[in-house]
Amino acid sequence: MSGQPQHSHSHGQPSHGGAPAAPVKRQFVSFEFFKATEEFRKLSGSKKEKLKKSFLKAAEGFKKKGILLAYSTVGFKADTDLMLWKISYDIDDFQRLSSAIMKSDMGAYLTTPASYLAQTKRSTYIDKHQHDGQDGNRTNVVPGRFKYIFVYPFVKTREWYLLSKEERQRIMDEHIRVGTTFPSVKLNTTYSFGLDDQDFVVAFESDEPADFLDLVMALRETEGSKYTVRDTPIYTCRLHELKDALDLLG
Repeated sequence: MSGQPQHSHSHGQPSHGGAPAAPVKRQFVSFEFFKATEEFRKLSGSKKEKLKKSFLKAAEGFKKKGILLAYSTVGFKADTDLMLWKISYDIDDFQRLSSAIMKSDMGAYLTTPASYLAQTKRSTYIDKHQHDGQDGNRTNVVPGRFKYIFVYPFVKTREWYLLSKEERQRIMDEHIRVGTTFPSVKLNTTYSFGLDDQDFVVAFESDEPADFLDLVMALRETEGSKYTVRDTPIYTCRLHELKDALDLLG
């Protein structure tokens, strides 16, 4: 990925020798959902093709700055058709891309039913659970390009944050152990505190929707589940090239 991190790192903490540690590079992450209007669906095929080309052109600039993946939600969610997973070191890149899309010829035929903003951060709970690809270790999201991604905002109770560090670690140990029994499901946890309405945005990648369903059912039975305030809406999204995702609109 090109582009340099701007205002996205945490401040370096003093090392044992007194010198500040090197700042950690952290990415901003956005999941933006779009819905095509009824007016778009009534247009001729040639007009639709012209509009879709304007969308593709608007997205070209972002690919030089960060990571952009396109997913279709057609047939999976009534109020959305398309999701863009955007990853960049510069939060302003998201605004520039959304503005370019709105200014494109297709922008007049799109609504944005949902948009979630977050940032990467190393988990405080994973030191006892080291394994290859450990989600909590990553301050850089590396999309696995699985067929599906399941995205939802996540909010914990205030009581959770008032528990001792030791108690939260004990509860999370169980949560993490359950997750590792589903190796076909890759978790991407990003943090939204102060940036958006939720605490986290979680995105599970998998080639098998059934495996994700079984994982969620298993997590419902863990102790940590009782500290959940909200983990909806949930979006099931299918990976496509952006052009193909747009073609699914009609």
